[in-house]
Amino acid sequence: MSYLILIILWALFYSTHTFLASLKAKEKIKSSLKSGYKWYRLIYTLFSGVFFLGILIYAATIPAERLLASTDLLTYLGYMLATFGTIIIVKSFKNFSGAKFVGLMPHDDLEENEALIAKGVHAWVRHPIYAGLFLIFLGYLLFAPFLSSLVHLICLIIYLPIGIYFEEKKLINIYGEVYKKYKNEVPSIFPYKKPKAV
Repeated sequence: MSYLILIILWALFYSTHTFLASLKAKEKIKSSLKSGYKWYRLIYTLFSGVFFLGILIYAATIPAERLLASTDLLTYLGYMLATFGTIIIVKSFKNFSGAKFVGLMPHDDLEENEALIAKGVHAWVRHPIYAGLFLIFLGYLLFAPFLSSLVHLICLIIYLPIGIYFEEKKLINIYGEVYKKYKNEVPSIFPYKKPKAV
């Protein structure tokens, strides 16, 4: 039952994440908040952060069911993958404002669209944050090989194609043919080909 609750929590987290980031939801929220909409990104970030942390805290209360025996090699690989994932996420923030992304710089993201980023880590993959999260979750599973860690990873893997589909639908709406061209040239989350600019 505990694992079913964990799966439901992840499903709620990912579905609210996708819904609240959609253009239609943002437009409806803006019509209600008016000028207060500039704070939406910060409210959204705080809500998502608390929700995410709550899931991890709940998972920590589930009695551990070990899948594999911990070894130095698994621990090392887990740290390495999680570190690499973190580096990818940090590098993905180099080309845009992290303060704007989390809402610390209040703005109307429906009016102020930044230029499409296609350089740096974004030249290798279209969704480096998702790629980094995948590596962190995989690294965590190797570091702490419990059933709950596997549930975290499987829920993320199931969500990724869904999240990417809706996010790219929004990005095509914003950037049009420019994003379609970028999408055709750059892999989604696994960098299987060398960027043209590199």
